[in-house]
Amino acid sequence: MQTKVLHVLEFDKVKEQLLKHAASSLGKEKIETLLPSSDFAEVVDWLEETDEAAAVLRLRGHVPLGGIFDIRASLKRAKIGGTLSPQELLDIASTVSASRQLKQFIESLHEEHGNFPRLAGYAQSLALLPEVEQEIERCIDDHGEVLDHASERLRSLRQQLRTTEARIREKLESIIRSPSAQKMLSDAIITIRNERYVIPVKQEYRGAYGGIVHDQSASGATLFIEPQAVVELNNQLREARVKEKQEIERILIELTKVVANHAEALLETVHILAQLDFIFAKAKYANQLKATKPAMNDRGYIRMLQARHPLIDQGVVVPNDIELGKEYKTIVITGPNTGGKTVTLKTIGLLTLMAQAGLFVPALDGSELAVFRAVYADIGDEQSIEQSLSTFSSHMVNIVDILRRVDEKSLVLFDELGAGTDPQEGAALAIAILDEVHGRGARTVATTHYPELKAYGYNRDGVINASVEFDTETLRPTYKLLIGVPGRSNAFEISRRLGLDERIIERAKSHISTESNKVENMIASLEQSKKQAEEEEKRAKEARMEAEKLRDEWRQKWEALEEKQDEIIDEAKRKAADIIRASQQEAERIIQELRRMQKEKQAEIKEHELIEAKKRLAEAMPTLAKKKKERKKEKRHVFQPGDEVKVTSLNQKGYLVEKVSDEEWQVQLGILKMKIHERDLEYIGSAPKTETKPIATVKGKDYHVGLELDLRGERYEDALARLEKYIDDALLAGYPRVSIIHGKGTGALRKGVQEFLKKHRAVKSFHFGEASEGGTGVTVVELK
Repeated sequence: MQTKVLHVLEFDKVKEQLLKHAASSLGKEKIETLLPSSDFAEVVDWLEETDEAAAVLRLRGHVPLGGIFDIRASLKRAKIGGTLSPQELLDIASTVSASRQLKQFIESLHEEHGNFPRLAGYAQSLALLPEVEQEIERCIDDHGEVLDHASERLRSLRQQLRTTEARIREKLESIIRSPSAQKMLSDAIITIRNERYVIPVKQEYRGAYGGIVHDQSASGATLFIEPQAVVELNNQLREARVKEKQEIERILIELTKVVANHAEALLETVHILAQLDFIFAKAKYANQLKATKPAMNDRGYIRMLQARHPLIDQGVVVPNDIELGKEYKTIVITGPNTGGKTVTLKTIGLLTLMAQAGLFVPALDGSELAVFRAVYADIGDEQSIEQSLSTFSSHMVNIVDILRRVDEKSLVLFDELGAGTDPQEGAALAIAILDEVHGRGARTVATTHYPELKAYGYNRDGVINASVEFDTETLRPTYKLLIGVPGRSNAFEISRRLGLDERIIERAKSHISTESNKVENMIASLEQSKKQAEEEEKRAKEARMEAEKLRDEWRQKWEALEEKQDEIIDEAKRKAADIIRASQQEAERIIQELRRMQKEKQAEIKEHELIEAKKRLAEAMPTLAKKKKERKKEKRHVFQPGDEVKVTSLNQKGYLVEKVSDEEWQVQLGILKMKIHERDLEYIGSAPKTETKPIATVKGKDYHVGLELDLRGERYEDALARLEKYIDDALLAGYPRVSIIHGKGTGALRKGVQEFLKKHRAVKSFHFGEASEGGTGVTVVELK
C-alpha cells in the first residue's frame, strides 16, 4: 500500500486511536508499524486473532496485561557481559510475572471454552521462568534497593554500617549537648559533608574540636568540622560502604548471569507479549467503535451494512449500506458539494484498509469486504496543491500514476474526477478515465459534479449511479447514500426556499435545455420512487415479521397440544390395559377356585357358593364404558369452593380453592395450585363440614389425610410407625401444621412422640396444644 494513500484515507489517525488501547510500549510499537496486508490468508488469520480477543473481553471483561516492559536492550547487554541495574532487573522480573499470569489466564479460558486456538498457541510459547522471577524478587525490593538478605555478606556489612553510624552519632550528640557547645556551635545539629558526619562550628572556635574541616558556609562564619573523636569511626564507615557497594555489584552480576542464561527464552516471550498486547488492543478498539468482524473474500466484492466512518463522532455519523463488485464494479456518485460524497468515498477506502490490517470495521454483522492487492485514491482540494501546480494538474499527476499500476485486484477512489478545468473537456476526460479503469476490471468509486456523468451508469454494463440525499425542506444534506439514483441540482429549490422571486426562477429554468430538464425530472421521479419503495419495503418487512412471530407462537401451541394429547391417550391406554389385565387375572383365579370346589365337593356345591362366585366374576369385569355412559346422564354439578374434584387431563385429585373467572377455578393439587377450566374438572364430593380448609389429596392414595392423628390406645412401636407414615403423608398433602393426639396417661407415649419429632428433618417445631385443643395431651407440629 502506498504511504500517500494511507495518509489521504487517514489510516494513520485510526492507528492513533488504536494506540490508546495498548497496555505497553511493545504493543504500541507493533501498532506504529502496522500496515494493511494484501495476503488473503494473512488477513483472515489476523481477523480471527482479533475475534478471539474480542470474545475473551466479552467473557471476562478484561485481560491481565499490566507489568510488561520492553526489556530487549537489557537482555542484549546481559548476553554480552554487561551488568544490569536493579531497575532493569525489576523490569525483567515484572515482565516474567506478567507473562506467567497471561499464560495461565489464556490457557484456563481455552480449557473452559475451547475456542481460542490462536491465543492458546501464543500462550503455549510463553516461557515460564520462576527461577528468574523469584531470584530477582528475593534480592531487590519494589523500589530498586538491594535487600539485606540478598547475601550473608551484605547482611553482615549493613549491620556493621548501622552499628558504626550509631556510634558516630552517639559521640557527636555528646559533643553538641556539652555546656560549651551552645557558644562554639552555629547550630546544635549533626550533618553530612562528603559522606562523613560533621558538626557546624563557628569560625573563631575552629581549633576547639580538632579534626578535619570539610566545608564552610557561604559567609565563612561557619565551618563544617569532622571532630578528631569520630575521624576513625568515619573512616571505618566509609570502608564499610565501599565493601557494601562491591557486594551489591557482585550480587547484580550474579543476577545478570541468571538473566543471560535465559536471554533467548525471554526475547521470545517479549515478542509474544508484544503480539498479544497488539491483538487485545485491536479488540478493545473494536469494542469502542462497536465494530464487527467482516467476512473476507478475494473476489473484489464489497458489501457494507450500515457502515460508519470511524473518525466521525459515532453519535452523529450517518451509516450507509454500500455494495460493489458483483452486479456493478463502478459507482459514480453525483451531486452538489458538502453532501457527503467525499466522506462516503473515504469510508469505503478506510474500512477496506482497516479490514486488511486485521481490524474490525464499524458496520453491522454480515458485512463483507475484499482483500485488494492495492488501494489507490485521488482525493484532495484546492488547498493541497502539490509543487505549485494547478488543481487540475495536481490531480492529473496522481491519476497518471494510478493508471500505470491499476489492475483487476485494485480498489480505485476518485474524488471530483476531471475537476479544475473546462467542464466539457473535464467531463469527457472523466468518462475516458472511468472507461479505462473499469475496462481493466478494477473496483472503482468516483465522485463528480459533471451532469454528463449522470447518464454514464445507464450506458455501460457494470456501472451504477449514486447520489447523496439532500433535504430541500431543511436545505441540509442527509448524508444518506442512494445507490441507483443519480444526484440532481437543487439550486432552484434552495433559491425558492430562501425567498428568490418565482419569476426569476422561471426565467432561469427557461435557459436550461430540454434534455437537462428531462434528466432532472427523471432523477426527481427516481428519488421519489426510491423513497416510496423503501417505506413500502419497511412496512412489508414489519408485517412479515409479525406474521412469522404469530405463526411460530401458534405452531408451538399446536405442537404442545398434540404432545399433551398423545401423553393423555398413552396414559389412558396404559391404565385400560392394567384394568383388563387385573380383571383377567381375577377371573382366572375365580375359575380355578370353582374348579377346585367342584373337584373337592363334586356335586355338593351349594347354590349360595355359585352365586357368590358369579358375583365375583361380574365384579372382575371392567366397567369403564358403563361409568362413561352414567356420567353422561348425570346432571352437571354446580362447583363450590372446597369441592373435591378430579382433573381429568392430569388424572389427579384435588380440591377447589376459589373461582378465578367465569369458567376457571384455582385447584389445589397436593402442594401445587393450578388454574383449571371447568370442563377439565370431575366432581367427586363436597369438603367435610367440620374443616374450614378443604382436605388435600395425597398423591397416589385413595384416602384423605386428616389434620389430626390419634394414637391413644396404640402400642408404643405401632404408634411410632403410624406417626412416621402420617408425617410423610401430611408433607405430601402440603399441610403446614398438624396435631398428634397421644393423651396424658403415663407420659411414655408423649415422650416417644416428641423424641421422634425432634429428629425428623421435615419438622420445623412443635409444642403442646392450647387448653382448648387438649393441652399436654396433644402436640401441635409445624412442618417445613
